Formats: sequence, structure tokens, C-alpha cells
Amino acid sequence: MNIVSRGLLALASLLLIGVFFVPLWKITLQAPQYPEGLGMLIWVNNITGEKPHDLYNINLLNHYIGMKYIEPEKIPELKIMPFIFGFFILFGLFGAITGKKWVLKAWVILFVIFGILGIADFYRWEYDYGHNLDPNAPLKIPGLAYQPPLIGCKTLLNMKACSFPDVGTYIAVGALVLGFLALVVNSLSAKHSTYGVAQT
Repeated sequence: MNIVSRGLLALASLLLIGVFFVPLWKITLQAPQYPEGLGMLIWVNNITGEKPHDLYNINLLNHYIGMKYIEPEKIPELKIMPFIFGFFILFGLFGAITGKKWVLKAWVILFVIFGILGIADFYRWEYDYGHNLDPNAPLKIPGLAYQPPLIGCKTLLNMKACSFPDVGTYIAVGALVLGFLALVVNSLSAKHSTYGVAQT
């Protein structure tokens, strides 16, 4: 791995430290009873309200329509994700220090797989919360589910739910782009070296 690729991989790995300090995703709800809106922030290891009482109020709405309470301490992904990101930080830095090409390739491939699995798991989580409803809920409408959109906005009864990536996800995507760039630079450097040897 050439010096530029090593530098890009190191930068990508260090950039991931930022996901521990900003939210990964944001879900907002707008309803007549909450004209100022409610926001829920999903962090690498926690779920909080955008405002101090937002998560409490979202759970009140969930109870009314039969959705489960959102209890961050009971969500296993929030316990696992810090270790996954920690692995990518340390593994990437190991590759940057040692210059091993296989580490760069493995880092990019594993990161892509992690991203795909993460989005799929988030969709599964939303599906479960929106479809697995309490039959004894105060408000029951047969056949109606309350799954928020994966990305975008959706009207649910008199509520508008919006779901979009937040700063942490953009940081992770930026790190992956740097990883891909490191692969490209390293591949071009290898081809140039091979061509140069062939010419001599």
C-alpha cells in the first residue's frame, strides 16, 4: 500500500471517531397535539429525544396506538455498535501503519457489508415496531400499521413521520468514500509500477 493510500485509510478510520459524538439517524413526528413536533435521535449507543421530553411523548403516542415503548437499554444493537465502530477504527489504523493491502480491501468490504446489514436491521426494527401492535391499545384500526419510513416522510393517521440520516451516518459514508479512494489510488499506483517495470 502506498503512502497516499495509507494516509487515506488512516483518515477514514480517525473520521469514524466522530460517530460517537453525533446522532446517526433522526425520526420526527408532527401531530396536531404536538404542533412543535417531536424528534427522536438514534446514536451509536443510545436513543434520545431531540428535545428533553420528546422520547417520553413519543412513547405516550406509541402506547395509545399499541406500539412498543422505545427503551434504549433493551435494544441489543445499541450495545454492539460501539464495538463495531471501534473495530473499524483500530483495524483501519492497523492497516495504515503496516501498509498491508489485504487490510485495506478487507476494511472496505466489511464496511460495505456492515452498512447493508445495518440498514436491513433498522428496517426490521421499524417493521416490528410498526406492525407488532398491542391488541388492547386504546386506538385500534384493523389492517393499519404504523411503520415509519426508512428514508423520507409518511402520513400515519393524523401524524406525519419523517426519517432521515443524521450527521453520524454522513460521517460513516464519508469514511467509506475515503476507503474506496484509498483502494483506487493504491490500484492505480500498482498498475503504474507494473507498467514502469514492463517498459524497462
